[in-house]
Amino acid sequence: MIRNYLKTAWRNLIKNKFYSIINISGLTLGLAVGILILLWVQDELSFDSFHKKGADIYRVEIFGGTGASRQIWTVDVAPIGPLAKQQLPEVKDQVRITGNYIFSLYKYQDKTFGDERVVFADPSLFSIFDFPVVQGNTAKPFTDDNSVVITRKTAKKFFGDENPIGKVIRADGKVNFTVSGVINDFPKNSRMDYDMIMPMSYHVKDALANNVDVNSNFSNFGYETYFLLKPGTSLKSLSAKLFNIHIAHKADDTDVEYLLQPLAQMHLYNADGTNKGMETVRIFIIIALVILVIACINYVNLSTARSMLRAKEISMRKILGAAKAHLFIQFIIETALLFSLATVLALGLIKIVIPVFNQVANKQLVFDLTNLHVWYIILLTILGTLAASSIYPALMLSSFEPLKALKGKISAKIGDVMFRKILVVTQFSFSVLLIVGTLVITSQLNFIRSKQLGYDKSHTLAFWMRDMGKHYDAVRNELLKQPGVLSVTRSSSNVIDNGSISGNNDWDGKAQGQTFIVHPLAIDKDFIGAFKMQMVQGAGFTGAVADSAHFILNETAVKEAGIKNPIGKRFKMWNTDGTIIGVVKDFHYASMKEKIAPSVFYYFTNNLSTIYIKTTGKDAQKAIRAAGEQFKQYNGEYPFSYYFLDDTFNSLYKGEQQQGVLFNYFAGIAIFISCLGLLGLAAYTAQVRTREIGIRKVLGSSVSGVIGLLATDFIKLVLIAILIASPVAWYMMNNWLQGFAYKINISWTVFILAGTISILIAFITISFQAVKAALANPVKSLRSE
Repeated sequence: MIRNYLKTAWRNLIKNKFYSIINISGLTLGLAVGILILLWVQDELSFDSFHKKGADIYRVEIFGGTGASRQIWTVDVAPIGPLAKQQLPEVKDQVRITGNYIFSLYKYQDKTFGDERVVFADPSLFSIFDFPVVQGNTAKPFTDDNSVVITRKTAKKFFGDENPIGKVIRADGKVNFTVSGVINDFPKNSRMDYDMIMPMSYHVKDALANNVDVNSNFSNFGYETYFLLKPGTSLKSLSAKLFNIHIAHKADDTDVEYLLQPLAQMHLYNADGTNKGMETVRIFIIIALVILVIACINYVNLSTARSMLRAKEISMRKILGAAKAHLFIQFIIETALLFSLATVLALGLIKIVIPVFNQVANKQLVFDLTNLHVWYIILLTILGTLAASSIYPALMLSSFEPLKALKGKISAKIGDVMFRKILVVTQFSFSVLLIVGTLVITSQLNFIRSKQLGYDKSHTLAFWMRDMGKHYDAVRNELLKQPGVLSVTRSSSNVIDNGSISGNNDWDGKAQGQTFIVHPLAIDKDFIGAFKMQMVQGAGFTGAVADSAHFILNETAVKEAGIKNPIGKRFKMWNTDGTIIGVVKDFHYASMKEKIAPSVFYYFTNNLSTIYIKTTGKDAQKAIRAAGEQFKQYNGEYPFSYYFLDDTFNSLYKGEQQQGVLFNYFAGIAIFISCLGLLGLAAYTAQVRTREIGIRKVLGSSVSGVIGLLATDFIKLVLIAILIASPVAWYMMNNWLQGFAYKINISWTVFILAGTISILIAFITISFQAVKAALANPVKSLRSE
């Protein structure tokens, strides 16, 4: 019986090659893209999910500041972790991680490396998280202050096939670190990704040598802290206890509020529960479902539309004894066979395109058919799509009344196209929504790239000077002699992404209990002029000794601090009680997802470690070579690396740009699948109206008249789809734009353009079959009918 069903199903596929190709093509694309998107979603949701104790691991974060300057910090003070473990029973363990600002060059024998990602961490990193030590002592990963744990990849790079344990790596030519442990490379779905982990105890010892006691310092917010909590711990109660510990050691930090963020939420949510990436995941899930629904609609539409052509076949089967259940199974098997072919093609297509997909999405997804998680996604996608697209057509085709079908009286019932019209409207509503989304995302990204930032970053390269900074004046003079170098200046950190923060400030008129969070940046006297920033009031630094007690605030800082007539007013930051000498026009030093925050320029030449070289553009390579020579002259074997500010700025929106490109591709594929369905329906319409078209042509109808006849009904449906989709698209894209502090307004022209594109796409698709039908010989058409 099954063999007979399969044989009949195969014959039907071969007999109707045109419709079979349309259905298989649409389903293949729909399944391939749907599975790829769901693999991407699964990867996003899987971040840090491999830690066995993950449900009880939390990152400690801080809500700091008051008023408009209030913000979340993902770093906190070093003592809070150890004190919480000592004093609070709900904290089973803690680990601190901080960046490496001590070393930049690592040597083993004659091998030199300088691009390693190095952090300092407590040994509990390896007991709280699942980064097991595969070589060395798991219970004691660091043997002493001068030991280091490295990854397998780093071990291979440094030591080749030699056993790394006990080998000595020399840092900056002065400090030896002995390899005490090796761990597997960090998983791709881990937020942590380091090459070398040095003991926190060395960092503490180094700070003490510089008169800083890390373990009692409540002013330096530079440590990621993670807690392993007892199950059922009240986070609200624990936050209050952490606040009490903090206040007991630093009474004036009354604005500090501790937050505890679950490890599983760190990748997609902010600590306050707001979206960081989850909205994008939801959008991609919707896109996957939309593409699969469009593919299903194609199949349902073509199956039900062509049901009239199969009415007599089905009726004869019933008269000859076929039960309704048998016919239902027959049509389910036909669909399953078609789906099987589409599935095989889809899996092959995924295998081919996944390298390109990874490149565009900046992922490292592996389409491994031996992976159980991959099969979960494949089966969920295929079975859901198969069920959605097969049951209704099978029920409809198996329910014909045989005598009425043979007498031709069933045509009115089958010819009721309202259901198919609803499906076409649904299909094109999704297409219009995706077109609007593509236009809005593209416009927003263009807006970000073209918006005036408040300074000129074009053709400017930058790098960390290291020891070259001690000879800055000589270096600057030499660089200014190079062709194409327009200006040279320096600051304490990257102007594009200034992450420095401070709440240690004061001024006349500051409210009681007010904490004002600012972003301080030390600059040289020619910094403002080199970047073509605009002074709104006052003047810039002159390089005089007095400038060490002078401050320049941006407009937002003046406004939020409530300082009237700021020039000459007192302003204190850290231990410097000085004077405001200027106000600079607001400029963007972070992502445009964030509002411009208060910023303060100060003059302290000992803290100016980043150099900027502005070029004409065409002679940039000469400037890079000259900068490299100067760097090598003063830094010896330390590797020279630089970056352009334009690239740094673009990297702030790398995620959005990648998602925008993916969105464009997916929208194009969804529209193409919709067009395949429309092409099939147009072909069917032309087929069932062959006699009518022939008569109209005999009576003098033109080719354009026949095209209009066939296209009008479909264009009406597309217009309805535009009316339905436009408000939904506006709502969804307006929500997406809320993630940006500076954004475009969605103009009505976007919907006009999207509607025009949809109509043109539909008309061109229909015209292929309409022209073919209009050019057919009417005599031949009537004779065949």
